[in-house]
Formats: sequence, structure tokens, C-alpha cells
Amino acid sequence: MDIAKIAALLDPFLEQSLPPSILDQISIYIDLLLRWNARINLTAIRHPEEIVTRHFGESFFLARHLFPTPPKPCHPERSEGRVLGTDHRTPHVLDIGSGAGFPAIPLKMWAPQIHLTMVESNHKKAAFLREVARALILTDVNVITDRAEVLAARPDSPHTEVVTLRAVERFETILPLVVTFLAPQAILALLVGSAQIPHLASLTSLKWNPPIPIPQSHTRVLSIGVHEKSGTMYKF
Repeated sequence: MDIAKIAALLDPFLEQSLPPSILDQISIYIDLLLRWNARINLTAIRHPEEIVTRHFGESFFLARHLFPTPPKPCHPERSEGRVLGTDHRTPHVLDIGSGAGFPAIPLKMWAPQIHLTMVESNHKKAAFLREVARALILTDVNVITDRAEVLAARPDSPHTEVVTLRAVERFETILPLVVTFLAPQAILALLVGSAQIPHLASLTSLKWNPPIPIPQSHTRVLSIGVHEKSGTMYKF
């Protein structure tokens, strides 16, 4: 897909245009997605332009709110920590139910210094995620082929700075489980329907910021919650 067309389609979701290197990655990603989607059901959206707006647009919208300024290159020994607001240390990001890779992989493209772990129980979808990471030459990417419930029960279950979640089934069941992956003062970023927002307070004890409407959607929102236990709350 032509990168100028991709840039134009993404414009409503961003404050400034993406660099050509990321637009090239998106084009490669779309080609892979369409080829794999012919064999396994990665997404019901088949038209490339709709893939850009519905999948990439929504994902980059989340990325720019989590990371207003993409992190600057840093030394490996300084890569631990968080990148939110103006803090350029690097967080670990855990994406639950990654499916075709949204929002996780666009988030990694936007902020390449993050340590990204994707959790996807379907082995074929997990293989696709690994193939995309290889094709886009993404580093510090891990794919865990397991269910979130199983991962949470492990003795080495991760506790991370950022968790992302998009359009998963069994929302009322999975949301309290996802909170168990949050370290103190970590954040949970959800891409959900506005009808689900009233349930957030009852399902979790997180401090929720006001939901942010997603461009070109009447029902989709970005909601960010903070796991307040100690320290200073993140600012957005």
C-alpha cells in the first residue's frame, strides 16, 4: 500500500505525520496481514484502507497518549524503568490477547525502545506475531503462547509498568485478571466500547482518567487507569 495514502488515512489519529520508516513498516505489515489472513482468521477487516484506520489508527492513537514523545535512543544499561510523559527510561509493556498484533506492534513501532511482551493463546496467531516482528526487525519483543489465566497463575507471572488490552471477549472476567499483572503505579490502557466504561470502577480498584474518544468512531474510546499504591501518579 502506498505510504502517502497510509499517512493521509492516519492523519486524524495523530498530531503529526509518521516518519517514512514507520510508514514503510506499516506497508510491510499490511502485506503480511493480508497474506496470513487468507489462511487463518486474524481479522474480519479485509480492506487495506479500513485496516489502516481501524487497526493502525486506533493503535497509534493509544501510542501517542501513552508516549507523547517517542523515547530517545538510550544506553542498554539505562533501559530499565518507564517512558511516560517526559521520562525517557524504558518500560516493559504487556499486551494481553494480541491477536493480529494491535495495539502492541504499532506501539512498538512508535516507541521502539520499549520491552514488549505479547500474550496470545492461539499458536497460529502467535506464529504470525513472531513473523511480523522478524519482518519489521523489531527487537526486545517476546511472544508468550498461553492464556492470560494460565500466565497469571505461574510463580514467575510478570508484573509490568504498562498493560494494554483491546476488544477482548469475556471483558468482565478478564479485566480483574489483567490487573494482577500491574506493578505498583503501573498503568492499564484499554481500547474498548464506551458502553464498557461504567463497569471499569466496579471491576477494578484503579484510578481511571476520563475516557478519550477515538477519532472516526462513535462508540470506541481509550481509557487509562493507574494502579495507585505508592509513589507519584503518572500524568497524561
